[in-house]
Amino acid sequence: MANQSHRRRDFTGVKTSTPTCRKIYNPLFISVLLIHRTYIVLGQEETNMKRILHALIICGALNAAVHAQWIQTNGPLGGFVSSFAASGSNLFAGTSGGVFLSTSNGSSWTAVNTGLTNSTVNALAASGSNLFAGTETEGIFLSTNNGSSWTAVNTGLTNPDVRAFAASGSNFFAGTFGGGVFLSTNNGSTWTAVNTGLTNSDAKALAASGSNLFVGTNGGVFLSTNSGTTWAAVNTGLTNSNVSAFAISGSNLFAGTNNGGVFLSTNNGSSWKAVNTGLTNLFIFTIAVSGSNLFAGTNSGIFLTTNNGSSWMAVNTGLTNSRVYAFATIGPNLFAGTGGGVFLSTNSGSSWTAVNTGLTNSNVKALAASGSNLFAGTNGNGVFLSTNNGSSWTAVKTGMTNSRVYAFATIGSTLFAGTEGEGVFLSTNNGSSWMAVNTGLTNSFVYAFATSVSNLFAGTGGGGVFLSTNSGSSWMAVNTGLMNSFVHAFATSASNLFAGTRGGGVFLSTNNGSSWTAVNTGLTNSWVYAIAASGSNLFAGTSGGVFLSTNTGSSWTAINAGLTNSDVRALLTIGSNLFVGTIGGVFLSTNNGSSWAAINTGLANFNVYALATSGLHLFAGNDGGGVWRRPLSEIITSVFDAGRRLPAAFRLEQNYPNPFNPRTMIRYELPTHAFVRLNVYDTAGRLVRMLVNEYHTAGSKRTELDGTGLSSGVYFYRLEADGRSLVQKMVLIQ
Repeated sequence: MANQSHRRRDFTGVKTSTPTCRKIYNPLFISVLLIHRTYIVLGQEETNMKRILHALIICGALNAAVHAQWIQTNGPLGGFVSSFAASGSNLFAGTSGGVFLSTSNGSSWTAVNTGLTNSTVNALAASGSNLFAGTETEGIFLSTNNGSSWTAVNTGLTNPDVRAFAASGSNFFAGTFGGGVFLSTNNGSTWTAVNTGLTNSDAKALAASGSNLFVGTNGGVFLSTNSGTTWAAVNTGLTNSNVSAFAISGSNLFAGTNNGGVFLSTNNGSSWKAVNTGLTNLFIFTIAVSGSNLFAGTNSGIFLTTNNGSSWMAVNTGLTNSRVYAFATIGPNLFAGTGGGVFLSTNSGSSWTAVNTGLTNSNVKALAASGSNLFAGTNGNGVFLSTNNGSSWTAVKTGMTNSRVYAFATIGSTLFAGTEGEGVFLSTNNGSSWMAVNTGLTNSFVYAFATSVSNLFAGTGGGGVFLSTNSGSSWMAVNTGLMNSFVHAFATSASNLFAGTRGGGVFLSTNNGSSWTAVNTGLTNSWVYAIAASGSNLFAGTSGGVFLSTNTGSSWTAINAGLTNSDVRALLTIGSNLFVGTIGGVFLSTNNGSSWAAINTGLANFNVYALATSGLHLFAGNDGGGVWRRPLSEIITSVFDAGRRLPAAFRLEQNYPNPFNPRTMIRYELPTHAFVRLNVYDTAGRLVRMLVNEYHTAGSKRTELDGTGLSSGVYFYRLEADGRSLVQKMVLIQ
């Protein structure tokens, strides 16, 4: 497919104190152009109009340069909440998108992240007026003003992956994953490793009781009675050594384990016994004591015991996300942090209410646009739908039994969602309800989709590629020659299907997946997370930057000049513009990757895992920051020839030649920017070719149809843009 676009400069800006530079939107500019056309028709002098246009160009360009930026959409709300800390009436939530503060029992939240340079917060603790945040890659941060500002306090901390905190008198302890336990006696100013006798350094949980300090590791429980100077294993009766949580109630010490349930010790860890009757899920992420109640958070909801674990019962009414990672109590209020935000119970867990207003941390892994609908797939919170460019979102999860959504695809009005752990789900009503479609799909970790005519391909984590020719009703593996089975990306170009793998580079199939060939010459990084095709150019986004192939993958060249973050997770082409989403934000290239420029103004979370266009906007899905929006007119600019007139009407021309064999050219005209779909159908109304499915600037366009593989006969091609559609008929003679 070849798209030839006549491009023009877009004009955007905001009001300023100068009356001659007003806010100019595309509809207004189109009106000015129409006036300009009127001048031409009437034979009037065009000089003054050209001057006006020139002034508009300058004002729009200046304003766009100064004020263009991303804005966060209103959600999806919730997201991954891994930790809490309570200080007086303040409740802090640690998320994968930083720290949030609520002073209203969760009714509303405010991000408090100034100075916090790592947004993945695994642990929080309040000690007096000090608030500590433990992050995944940059150690510990301290705030002395309720999170208004943060300062790194890592002197002596040789491991930056902080998972747990505990305070005992003037001693403050930090548990790290891989570095054991560290002690600070001066509010985090300096740290000292205290690991003598600690034979497992994966410190995931800490608890202090009097002079006793306990650490939970992947190798069981260790006890120190001398502030961490020495440690001794205390694991008698502990039949599962993967300890993830502690809770203390009087003389009772509870340990939560990964797939072993809850264990109780009444003698400071000298001996343990399992207390799991009624506990139907043994993956324990967190434990909390509230009065005489003990709560356990699992990956299938919350359980309550009122008799020290002798018996448990599920207490999940109203809890719409079942992966519970953290608990906190403020008076009679019990808070649960989940993979889908914060929930509050005021009646000891009998019922729960979501309290997520302002908590905009959502791990968005996938975005898809279908007409005016925008779908966001999240990691742990299912699918959300917005019909108003992200101004509001609605959860659309009915029938979807897995909340980790990593991929979308559309065939006609059918929407497919790929999940991590339960395969593919299908919706025919814009996500209102879903049904699993997994017959023959022997690997349920679906990370990528591709569509080609009526074929649907699914890329899986460990099972390779699967093909469905009947909208997911059945699947078959198509992996001959595919030497790496972890498929994270697809791209189609004419009859070529490309698969990007995790560790095996790129593979090419020219026969709908029946066989594959590695095409990796020059591809120096084999972890391919994204692929995009644009004309004869093929782009691969890897953990080591972007690579370009101009010969169907036969050879690759690195194209990373100006790309200051090389961990690429998303690729998107719009005409001759190439966008990449990275762990360091969004970058744009207008010259096929020869150079890149960051376009991150206003983007507070740089972990961009998904990119999509819907209407006149570019959307970025963030890992921990929800969905962000930016007008395409702020980004896509080109030199405008004031003497060139834009099309006056939406138009679809007759293909030429017609009849044709096997190629023909289709031309169409767009008077305004629009998201364009150009599809070919047979006489039965079945989709046989998808020619265009992307945003286009206004102008005259053309694309080529290659009828190779189609039978002789009559076909129809339909153009859809800006809520309008046109249809033409053509004849293929083979």
